[in-house]
Amino acid sequence: MPDRSTLHLTVAAVVCYQQRYLLVEERDKHSGALVLNQPAGHVEHGEDLVDAMRRELREETGLELTPTGWLGISQLRAANGHFYYRVNFIFEPVSLPTRYAPQDPDILALHWFSVDELAEAALPVRSKLVTAAIDAYQQGIRLPLHALQPMTDPH
Repeated sequence: MPDRSTLHLTVAAVVCYQQRYLLVEERDKHSGALVLNQPAGHVEHGEDLVDAMRRELREETGLELTPTGWLGISQLRAANGHFYYRVNFIFEPVSLPTRYAPQDPDILALHWFSVDELAEAALPVRSKLVTAAIDAYQQGIRLPLHALQPMTDPH
């Protein structure tokens, strides 16, 4: 059984625009390899899941978007022995601003891929969670945001 120091709650954005998916190019912190990932990151202490996702999307892409739903929770036992629980959010913008760019220095580039282009991409995906989230989206999985209970106070 993992201890709490190896458990991670993360969020990820499946952004689909004109049948293409937004992926970030980053360097894997363990292997050093360049990889593709959805805009994603850790939920900060006291942060609401939707707020965490909007913050990560803004930091990693410069986009201010509102999620339209979510895909569920993915689970990963990583090679480093850590366990990642990832809440996958859906973003389906009708239009995009003409200019947007990463605000996070760890994000090296933004890429838009169709499913076929992603399968042929020169860079690997960071983990199977990336393609699994796109597969779930392609299968039509859409959970309503109201199914996520709002953050409550202890009283």
